[in-house]
Amino acid sequence: MPSENDPFSSSRIVVLVPCYNEEVTIQKVIHDFRAALPGVNIYVYDNNSTDDTKEIAKAAGAIVRTERMKGKGHVIRRMFADIDADYYILVDGDATYEAAAAPIMLKAAISEGLDMVNGARVTDREAAYRRGHVLGNKVLTGLVTFVFGRRLSDMLSGYRVFSRRFVKSFPALSAGFETETEFTVHALELGMPIGEVATTYIERPPGSASKLRTYSDGLLILKTIINLVKQERPLMFFSALASLFTIMGLSLGLPVVLTYLHTGLVPRLPTALLATGSMILAALSLVCGLILDSITLGRREQKRMHYLSLPAPPCS
Repeated sequence: MPSENDPFSSSRIVVLVPCYNEEVTIQKVIHDFRAALPGVNIYVYDNNSTDDTKEIAKAAGAIVRTERMKGKGHVIRRMFADIDADYYILVDGDATYEAAAAPIMLKAAISEGLDMVNGARVTDREAAYRRGHVLGNKVLTGLVTFVFGRRLSDMLSGYRVFSRRFVKSFPALSAGFETETEFTVHALELGMPIGEVATTYIERPPGSASKLRTYSDGLLILKTIINLVKQERPLMFFSALASLFTIMGLSLGLPVVLTYLHTGLVPRLPTALLATGSMILAALSLVCGLILDSITLGRREQKRMHYLSLPAPPCS
């Protein structure tokens, strides 16, 4: 049991930092987290950097490893597979997140036995969090919380604390920045105990360039959300398709039916065939949704049982 004076004393805690070309900021990140959490191992996973990120991280005292497959999702998958701990602090290597918030997030996880604590970004600096990014985050977070439940306000934060139970049950299927969406959906889908702590978010220092591509990465995240809805909520997904096909079929077919009732003729045969095809597709979509919903229920039960087979996070 952790003591009151040091709630982290009996827990194995690691800091995980995925990196690509962060030579300007990585030393500060390591020093800040070492000051916030003395004695905690800091792992820097380099993702084929072309600058001196690895050398600077080693000199700063981090444990440095390399993941050759490009993309943050691949790095996360490797980290979670390699490292065994009670609690994992995941943070980007760009020095935009507040290291001083890590003990607060850890304390929340330990005291309440949470599997994930999300660092919700708070800032008044437009350079740190541009209006387009804020709007995009709100829209994407709103989509996910509408489908899976409203328990987080910042789905795309790269600053989180995870329990071992979360990490070792997380499938890590994404390749890039959409992995944050996967974190959120995994926690919401399995009904994990989660929390959120407000953290200060600042802009990158001069000379440090963001790897985020606003529109292409936003579209990729949106595509991931749609795929996750299809996989985890197939009845909702295919019912929506069935509704679209039904509306199309009725709008095309109703005038043809009314004409037939008045005249006994079908003057627009192609329209009648298209309306018939739309209604058939609507029925097929609904049947597919019902079948896949039963299969998904079985998958969810298996995932839940695997999650429960892992030890609960240590708590005070």
